[in-house]
Amino acid sequence: QKKFWGLSGGGFIFILFLYWLYGGYVASVLLLFFLMGLLYHNSDKLLYHNNYPANSRACVPSPHMYNLPCEDEHLLTEDNVKIHAVLIKQPGANVHTAPTLLYLHGNAGNIGHRLPNCRQLYDILCCNILLLEYRGYGRSEGYPTEKGLYLDAQAGLDYLLSRKDINSKKILVFGRSLGGAVAIDLCSRKKYSSRLAGVVLENTFTSIPEMSMSLIKLKIIQYIPEWFYKSQFFSIRKVPALNIPCLFISGLADMLIPPDMMKELYNKCGSSVKHLVEIEGGTHNETWQYPGYYGHFSKFLDQVMLLMQDTPTSVPYSNNPTFSNAVHKSKPVLNI
Repeated sequence: QKKFWGLSGGGFIFILFLYWLYGGYVASVLLLFFLMGLLYHNSDKLLYHNNYPANSRACVPSPHMYNLPCEDEHLLTEDNVKIHAVLIKQPGANVHTAPTLLYLHGNAGNIGHRLPNCRQLYDILCCNILLLEYRGYGRSEGYPTEKGLYLDAQAGLDYLLSRKDINSKKILVFGRSLGGAVAIDLCSRKKYSSRLAGVVLENTFTSIPEMSMSLIKLKIIQYIPEWFYKSQFFSIRKVPALNIPCLFISGLADMLIPPDMMKELYNKCGSSVKHLVEIEGGTHNETWQYPGYYGHFSKFLDQVMLLMQDTPTSVPYSNNPTFSNAVHKSKPVLNI
């Protein structure tokens, strides 16, 4: 990092010298390329907030703080990066009968910051949860990259599939925000799609270039070429390949990721078994705290488990009046 900034400083001084020697045109062109290179090199810092809130790399809350039984694990990825994970299991024989969620979190903080949500998922949905820490986050080694996060998710799923106490036929992926993009990549891969029971995507985006255009209200952004983005996460190009049951949960008050992106992903999704739930009042990080959230999540799990049964009652979602391929809205209620 110091070497990069040293070279950057030297490059800037060189451009000033050219400006003095040849005039403004040549120097301006070089300055433009210099700034683009500088932005490209540091673009991942704008995306991966692995130390926000402060000390997120060092201070990782433990599941024991929430009375959650857990196993601390360190997994080795395909490219030999050691990542941290926590497996939260249902008690006794329930661990094998319960569904298991591979939990892929957003772009900030660490797995410990998701424990309040996990406590409720554990209690209400009666599921096992593997909280996966991306490389460069929390107690995991390395630094985050798009390809790296994909490999991390694959390592997490491989680990769950290797467990004898986990029912390998009841594994689902849950991805929120950036985690949704990682989940879509994982579930679109033929190697893994046949091993998964379903996927839940919450408040995620279509791609990083489209997110840039949404966040930065400058016309020039739309002319930036795709290759300029170091991390791209083109979920919109991968979601047509999904062929497993999909639940899309969209907070309609999300001020970071436009809810229309969730609609677009839902519409482009290739699965014949898909469902979009829109939570009124749901914000980007707090949609899970709004009424109706766990009810829809639970219904989806029940229907996925029903589809797995080889019985006459196993009907496709499209023919099931309680859970058809449609958009549902959950309105907030007043709790007094």
